[in-house]
Amino acid sequence: MVTAGTPLPDSPSRPSRGRRSALVPGFLLLLAILGAAAWLYSLAHSALPQLDGQLQVQGLSAPVTVTRDGRGVPTIEAANLADLFFAQGYVTAEDRLFEMDGMRRFAAGDLSEIIGDSQLAHDRAQRILGLRPAARKAVELASAEDRARFEAYARGVNSYIESHGTRLALEFRILRYSPRPWTPEDSMLVASQMVEDLSAGPQNALTREKVRAKIGPELTADLYVNSSWRDHPPTASHSVLEQNSGKDDKNDDKDEDNDDEDSGPDNSVARRTDIPPPPLSSPPSDLFPEDFRLPAGSNNWVVSGAHTVSGKPLLSNDMHLGHQMPNLWYEAHLRCGDFDVAGVTLPGLPYVVVGHNQRIAWGFTNIGPTVEDAYVETFNADGQYLTPDGWKQPEHRREVIHVKGKPDVVVDVTLTRHGPMVNELQPGETRKIALRWTLYDGIRNPFFAVNSAQNWEQFRRAFSELDAPAQNVVYADVDGNIGYQATGKIPIRAAGDGSLPEDGSDNAHEWKSYIPFDQLPSVFNPPSGIVATANSRITPDGYPHSISTEWEAPWRSDRIYRVLSSGKKFAPADMLALQTDIFSEADRFFAERFVYAVDHVKNPSARAKAAAEIMRQWDGRMTADSAAPTLSVRSREQLTRLLLEPKLGAAPNDSKQADAPLSWKSYRWAMRTVWLENLIQHQYQRWLPQAYPNYDELLSTAVEAVVSSPNAPQDLNAWKWGQQNPVEIQNPVLGQIPILNRWTGPGMREQSGSGYTVKASTRHEGPSERMTTDLSNLDQSTLNLVTGEAGNFLSPHYMDQWGAWYEGYTFPLPFSPQAVEKTQVHRLVLEPAK
Repeated sequence: MVTAGTPLPDSPSRPSRGRRSALVPGFLLLLAILGAAAWLYSLAHSALPQLDGQLQVQGLSAPVTVTRDGRGVPTIEAANLADLFFAQGYVTAEDRLFEMDGMRRFAAGDLSEIIGDSQLAHDRAQRILGLRPAARKAVELASAEDRARFEAYARGVNSYIESHGTRLALEFRILRYSPRPWTPEDSMLVASQMVEDLSAGPQNALTREKVRAKIGPELTADLYVNSSWRDHPPTASHSVLEQNSGKDDKNDDKDEDNDDEDSGPDNSVARRTDIPPPPLSSPPSDLFPEDFRLPAGSNNWVVSGAHTVSGKPLLSNDMHLGHQMPNLWYEAHLRCGDFDVAGVTLPGLPYVVVGHNQRIAWGFTNIGPTVEDAYVETFNADGQYLTPDGWKQPEHRREVIHVKGKPDVVVDVTLTRHGPMVNELQPGETRKIALRWTLYDGIRNPFFAVNSAQNWEQFRRAFSELDAPAQNVVYADVDGNIGYQATGKIPIRAAGDGSLPEDGSDNAHEWKSYIPFDQLPSVFNPPSGIVATANSRITPDGYPHSISTEWEAPWRSDRIYRVLSSGKKFAPADMLALQTDIFSEADRFFAERFVYAVDHVKNPSARAKAAAEIMRQWDGRMTADSAAPTLSVRSREQLTRLLLEPKLGAAPNDSKQADAPLSWKSYRWAMRTVWLENLIQHQYQRWLPQAYPNYDELLSTAVEAVVSSPNAPQDLNAWKWGQQNPVEIQNPVLGQIPILNRWTGPGMREQSGSGYTVKASTRHEGPSERMTTDLSNLDQSTLNLVTGEAGNFLSPHYMDQWGAWYEGYTFPLPFSPQAVEKTQVHRLVLEPAK
């Protein structure tokens, strides 16, 4: 019996007051989280573009139709060119405005204004390099017609900004700022950033100078090798290779087992190869050091109808660039009367950069020319610098960096006749270094003429005005012609080749002129019917000019030529199979040498023999679930250390210190694997460290160092390559928000391939698109991006292309009016505002 004053027991169905009071803060926290989530969702949802119906837009002179397919790819059709490029700016801003603003801020050095002083070092560097003044000069050099089209594009972007002031991308609200109006200068600023991204900078020349001073000219020449017996200059004659008979035959057979285009997800063109494992639950703890970067580069090729099923050319291109979220390129189809072009565009810039029109197709890889020279300037106590005409007062450019929440930072940029003083940007450099760069001469944008070209002659005329970044351009047309053209302004020097810094006080190493366009490498309808480039050497023996002092290693281009020269008749699906090819001749070559060395030394450890056995059984394919690639790559890195440490010194404990001394890790060279290949093949005594009687002992020691390292697993077969070389992509702003970041990017995933495979994939770089144009039927062409068209994470097109990129399939690129109408999912008419 319960009497008055007796406390009631806790009811199992009703919490006590104490527990109720304890639950209140948690409940309120949950409400706050749900409220914040609802707020973020509503903001993001309000920024989604209108896709159907009619929309009045201020600034148009006539209606513009925007149709989108199932992946959100727009076909923009206008009655006049001014409205077409206005609409291109408007539609691109709908999907990518925050990315566009971020790219111009990154280029100009304006990130501190919205993020804070954590970006100050970057902003200082960009202000010193002066991309904004270079962009301004480019606009001044543009023709009146080009300026008008750039202004139309800017008006379209600004019309979107003005009409969506409170409904812009979520990132603007989180960072609490509004974008400034867009200008033609901003478009050229984005283009200038692409030039910077594809340029090497003066660092290699300064490091090479130190290396040469320490080890002498002979060893330095070995290290900085710039050619290989594997090179395939596109203008040199190429005989058709016999079908490979080595260990990679199984891989070639795998490439050939599907000649047809099968229907994949969402009408995709299926060609799945080497699907990587699921996402990593957490960042791998055993990644390669940050300063050991695997190379990455672009591929393009074209084959004539003699090599295709259709009898007409196939042209393929996958440009390898740094990953970002959303991805770099924006797919679009632009149509206005006879102007009809489709492909990838650069957000912030009008026109199509890579793609095709009704008659021709083209694709890029970076040449990597030497267009940035370092000059050592001599200054006196009065602040003047020495020239052939005596002492001269430098110019100064005052840059003001706005810093969020803090006072402005003023940067005084000193300018000599060669360019800005950049010694501040070179860690440990005490001399006064000026930078000469083709970008400072002004760059032209020829893409309207490129998009309009109808034949080889018009194509070459248009690309004669592509000043930078210098590109290898492959060509095909509907008449069956194929070709190749090198582009860009590349200096001819009075002496030297730009590989070392030069004295700036005289004219001994000045730029005299640029290589004439008609003397740049070019070929039309080569007898082999095959042209391919992959950033490796493009100059044939005896070429009279120096184009680049640092080509990429030729492993990818050699592999591409071997596959294309196999005698097979190719279909578009075969081109995708080659783009996703993961066979590495480089890594197989070194694995075989490591195996041989372990087999031929006395008393190798049991673990070294186990590693050798894993590599012995390997077919050279960089699959995510294989241990052999990890063993080969890590052994190669240890071999590099064993060779260079006695010559250049041990690496400092803190490898990130600003003024780190010269060490073996200072050596960074695109052809470093060619240097290693040369040493192993020729076994130069001048490179063999004194502690080793022969190269077998040296190579075996490299393997021993790998398998005995603290990071090596007990079972070497557990050392999966996909965990050592993952891909990581995340939204730079939304990816910082816990829980939400599950939906704002792929995150970190295991992947197959490497920097030396045709599928050149590393952690932060890889194919930015994969395109194949079928000149027999343009509607059978294919194209896919990395993640998707949209920049809004609530859009169904934010990541709807990720599966294709990651797993190795692709999508059709409809072009004809009938094909566009057949694949239409949304139709919006932009009408002039009344």
